[in-house]
Amino acid sequence: MDYGHLIEEKIKKSMERGDFDNLPGKGKPLPKDEFAHLPPDLRNSYRILKNANMLPEEMILKKRIVELEELLAGIKDPELSADFKKELSEKKIRYDVMMEKRKGSQSGAYRQYQRKIDRRFGF
Repeated sequence: MDYGHLIEEKIKKSMERGDFDNLPGKGKPLPKDEFAHLPPDLRNSYRILKNANMLPEEMILKKRIVELEELLAGIKDPELSADFKKELSEKKIRYDVMMEKRKGSQSGAYRQYQRKIDRRFGF
């Protein structure tokens, strides 16, 4: 069943009543989508997993690695950047070890499509 027309009708009635007039953030740009790097068909799935605190550890690590690389690009202080470089190095090693372990336990079908999956996720 398609409930789209019912939903549209309820939204229109709410707009007429002014239910959306005083919402927080009105007139401000939407926040950046943290899953913009993912293909559109996977974004909502990862959002649901994140909201349920179910993101895979490798995704959390990969996200932190990207954050650290962006942070390091803007730091001029060598002492401060040394701490972040150390953390970045540790995260990369942990990520590599995790992915290496996973390779050994993967099915043949997964290994066959590994390159396609990596490209799809932008790795």
